[in-house]
Amino acid sequence: MNTYYIVSSAITGSLSFLLGLFVYLKNRSSNVNRICMLLNFSVSLWAWSLFGREITYEKTTALFCVRLSYVGTIFLPTLFFHFIHSLYNFKKKLLIKYFYVLSLILFLFNFTPLLIKDVGPILSFRFYGIPGPVYIFYTLFLIGVIIFSFSILIKYFKQSGGQTRNQIKYLLLASTIGFFGGATTFLPVFKIEVFPFGFYLVSFYVLITSYAIVKHRLMDINVVFAKGTTYILLLLLLFVPSSIATLIAQKIFFKDIHYIFSAIIIFLLLCVAFLFNKIKPRTEKAVEQLFFKDKYNYRETLGRFSKAMVSILDIQSLSRRIIDTITQTMGVEKASLFLWDEERGEYLLAESKKVNPSPPTLSREDPLARYLKKFGEIIIREELSKGSNIPELKNVVEKMSSLEAEVSIPFISKGKLIGLMNLSHKFDKEIYSHEDIELLSTLANQAAIAVENARLYEDLKRSKSYIRRADRLASLGTLTAGLAHEIRNPLVAIKTFTQLLPERMEDEEFRSHFLPIASNEVDRISVLINELLDFAKPSEPKLELEDINEILDGMILLVSTESKKKQIRIEKMYGENLPMIKVDREQIKQVFLNILLNAIEATPENGQITVKTRSFSKPGGEPYLQIEITDTGKGIPEEYLEDIFNPFFTTKSKGSGLGLSISNQIIQEHHGYISVESQLNKGTSFYINLPLKQEHPRRRKTDFETQRERTNPFEP
Repeated sequence: MNTYYIVSSAITGSLSFLLGLFVYLKNRSSNVNRICMLLNFSVSLWAWSLFGREITYEKTTALFCVRLSYVGTIFLPTLFFHFIHSLYNFKKKLLIKYFYVLSLILFLFNFTPLLIKDVGPILSFRFYGIPGPVYIFYTLFLIGVIIFSFSILIKYFKQSGGQTRNQIKYLLLASTIGFFGGATTFLPVFKIEVFPFGFYLVSFYVLITSYAIVKHRLMDINVVFAKGTTYILLLLLLFVPSSIATLIAQKIFFKDIHYIFSAIIIFLLLCVAFLFNKIKPRTEKAVEQLFFKDKYNYRETLGRFSKAMVSILDIQSLSRRIIDTITQTMGVEKASLFLWDEERGEYLLAESKKVNPSPPTLSREDPLARYLKKFGEIIIREELSKGSNIPELKNVVEKMSSLEAEVSIPFISKGKLIGLMNLSHKFDKEIYSHEDIELLSTLANQAAIAVENARLYEDLKRSKSYIRRADRLASLGTLTAGLAHEIRNPLVAIKTFTQLLPERMEDEEFRSHFLPIASNEVDRISVLINELLDFAKPSEPKLELEDINEILDGMILLVSTESKKKQIRIEKMYGENLPMIKVDREQIKQVFLNILLNAIEATPENGQITVKTRSFSKPGGEPYLQIEITDTGKGIPEEYLEDIFNPFFTTKSKGSGLGLSISNQIIQEHHGYISVESQLNKGTSFYINLPLKQEHPRRRKTDFETQRERTNPFEP
């Protein structure tokens, strides 16, 4: 009896079955995974049948086991070809059907003497299959399909490259090892007296192929073999000695070896090894929920909080969230959080609960801050009190007492103490356990990262605000000189009227003619100054329902002086009855002004700028309001269209390159988008698209609208 052959059969059969099942469960909907599972099951059936053949003493049972083993090998080459087809989509679908038909025919012959007519002793085996007349056709089918499958793989290997080439490489090598090992079991059938040593190699094929499929075939061949080799070594070091020990123990205590019992033990060992890692986390969770419910609950709460914390970008909200979560989950009554302020050079009280430190600051040289920075770990006042005879520790303990702190937690980032948190006693007067300290340390590290992120975000917002202000001032500088001239002209008319008025006070015609002119000129100056002041003054972002046409009128008035210098005509083609839209008026003004000034600069003398407004709906049904500003300028080269919204990109000799970048950002913050079309020497069109998120009341008619000369309204 071949003990090692029996053990190897059981191990190979168990591994093949478990790995096939594992691959299938990884992705049940994948055809590749399903075929791989059937391929592994065929190997498992073959191996377990050989196991049954070796442990039986009855010829009839042995013949049944041999024929059962051939069921696996009959379908094995077809499944291998089908697996390759599913993996790489070779155009051989018809061949798969033919191969399955041939396998089915051989399967029917298998349980007759035509394929295996009997069993008998060969080499050291008690029973081995004796072939029938159809056996030669079975052998040719087996060899032919396998060689054909390998030829396709080799051909595709030569044509492919990169990742696919690596995939085929490991599949070729693994399959060569597996089929070579399996082929040696057929040698005794043909009276070639060589022990089927290659049988022990079959598990290599199963392990490597299955592992690669589970990992989506996205790894290098060396990694796959390294993993496969690791599993084989573990198998040799753990299961083989355990199996041999099981057999020896049976021989010692029962004077006989029961191989079915041994196979069951080995199979159970494999199941335990396979399921241990899957069961362990759930078991730990269940035990914690059952016996350590309080600790489990606050660990879960802190775990969820640590994930959510990194998404909070407001310092005040973040500080409040840290205090609330810690005090609730740890059962703490009082807490305070200090964060480092770079401008003031001290730690400021960011948030507190039921404690009001006086003063609400800590200096850099404060004993507590200095101690936490020096050691960088959580300190407990009760433990420090034991060394209160040391002056440094005494000062730290006194400071913690003044803050009503039992525990002080440092927030360390890049080697710097950016904050500290103080916690009082728990409600139940329980001590802070080692597990509590570990959880708080983890939270402190994540809180430090979250604080740094929030500060970076605030700095970024502040920088954007400064850049926008600078861009606004640059636009004002462009407008100022022109507006001075625009204001001077009306003043001449008003001065003339006032000089002539005493002499011609009684002249009815003079009064009726010049008085409206002077009044209109004063109104014009007032409107210009108001628009300029509104645009210049800083304001907080504020979304309100606005009339886009009215805002455009104001900005066109502001740039009218610049356009008159170059005799550029600005034509307005506003859509009628447009809905009001929620925008930040001052920010949208900046967008319109930037684009209008760019259009004036790009347009030659006697050119034209057209401003259109309309509403439209995207294919998905989402309503938008669109503002189109088109000039007849020199246009933008195609290669620059992707860059014009990048900060500091400009093709002008003067200018910061920030105007369009800021405009684009403002529109994005309004959940809209800007698109641009341009043709060289023909002009450029900017399309500003703002979403209408809800139904708004119809817009009001403006004073400008009643005065302007209407053109045909633009129909979208």
